[in-house]
Amino acid sequence: MKNFEKPPEGLDKTPSNPTRSALGRDPFEEAVGDEPFIERLDELETRLPSRRAYRDPEWDAAEFRQDEPVRDARRQSVPPPQRIERSRKSRQNGAPLARRRWATTPLLSQIEPTEAHGLAERLIPPEERRRLAALSHLVDADGQQEARYDRFGFSPAAIKNSFPLFYALYRFYFRVRSEGHRNVPTEGPVVLAGNHGGLLPFDGAMAIVDLVLNTDPPRLARTIIDRWAGSLPWVNIFYARVGQVIGTRENFADLLDEGQVVMVFPEGIDGIRKTIAHRHRLQPFRVGFIEHALRARAPIVPMAIIGSDNQMPILYDIKPLARSLGLPVAPITPTFPLLGPLGLLPYPVRYKIVYGEPLRFHERFGPESADDPRLVRYLASQVRRRIQLLVDRNH
Repeated sequence: MKNFEKPPEGLDKTPSNPTRSALGRDPFEEAVGDEPFIERLDELETRLPSRRAYRDPEWDAAEFRQDEPVRDARRQSVPPPQRIERSRKSRQNGAPLARRRWATTPLLSQIEPTEAHGLAERLIPPEERRRLAALSHLVDADGQQEARYDRFGFSPAAIKNSFPLFYALYRFYFRVRSEGHRNVPTEGPVVLAGNHGGLLPFDGAMAIVDLVLNTDPPRLARTIIDRWAGSLPWVNIFYARVGQVIGTRENFADLLDEGQVVMVFPEGIDGIRKTIAHRHRLQPFRVGFIEHALRARAPIVPMAIIGSDNQMPILYDIKPLARSLGLPVAPITPTFPLLGPLGLLPYPVRYKIVYGEPLRFHERFGPESADDPRLVRYLASQVRRRIQLLVDRNH
């Protein structure tokens, strides 16, 4: 099997270190954009017709089996000790990764109809109450479903109390339409990667609600949130209680080890602060999610959220003011700061969420490829292009 991760001679003079983590200092610091190396790889794809380029997510499983002999010497390198230890812990009694016990939710047909208790639950339709009841199994502590929180702070009671508000936003304010739910695996680890926009993270909230309402068994997306948001009083507690997790390497890896859906916005803060002139254009990606997906053997499902870029168009970002105040953005919008805090309310635009075909990079490259920084950056650029294509087709 020919490999395209080797750059043309003279392109990169930096000596490669196969054991160096592609994450660098932080899984979401390093970004991939239109760099010369990626451009040269694209040129080579068109010049070498005999080499199979990654164009289609439907890989030939027979051709790229996990037990296929490795032909690239760099892929035979021994992983660092901490990676070996994590690999040992990922198996139980010699069982492969896919067979270990995951945090799962039951099918709707296995959930008995529940009675509404309290005003909040009475505002939720019966079908949706059953879906929320299924999520309580995520905090199953050794078979004791009386547990109040999971290890990351998720509380089924908190999501029940807050669900009526977000359900109303989903149904009546943003009037969300969605398609492609069959592309989200029904069990096991999944990385859900999408575009970001709109200043305030309503796009992430709508994607979480959409996944709960349209999957069976219901799947709760655990969003990797920015560390800055995790430092906000009260807000950080709320995020944790409804299932969202601070973006650290350990949290990301542990969620995938438990077989959960991890939702990431690789654009990071750059996505929510892009101005009106850059709407529907993805910003450079942080690449850490690729490394985690490879190591956990998790498919990456590209997701396009249409409408978030229009909910609060930014005319100008006063970056010096943002830096002086310690904020990620100091926006000027058609309504802010003219209307004060009310100007931060999103416009009632219609959302559309599209889930693309899963990208199973792990089936071709294997977990050890996560230690190749150049390959990780290239795969991140492929995910970025796939999301951009979904956005272009649907906005």
